[in-house]
Amino acid sequence: MDESAMPALRYFSSYSGRGLPLRLVAELPPEAIAHRNTCLRAAYDEAGRPICIEKLVYGAVEMRHDYRWAADGTLAGVTVSEEGEAPRELVLG
Repeated sequence: MDESAMPALRYFSSYSGRGLPLRLVAELPPEAIAHRNTCLRAAYDEAGRPICIEKLVYGAVEMRHDYRWAADGTLAGVTVSEEGEAPRELVLG
């Protein structure tokens, strides 16, 4: 994620549930990131919906979700990228 082009980033220690979008839990202050081996980094749109979530492991992106939202506010699709694999497109709704 190009941090200079994204809205304010937020950091989390984990996520819960099985559905999409991922539900991030236990928000971390940015200064706590330097002391963690893993965390999740997220950017949100103006409506508060996640547009990108990355799992960081030792500072490298291991997994990434790029979310697309429909005009009615429902999740329209997601691109899932995992280290060493080709990105997968999931079309929803």
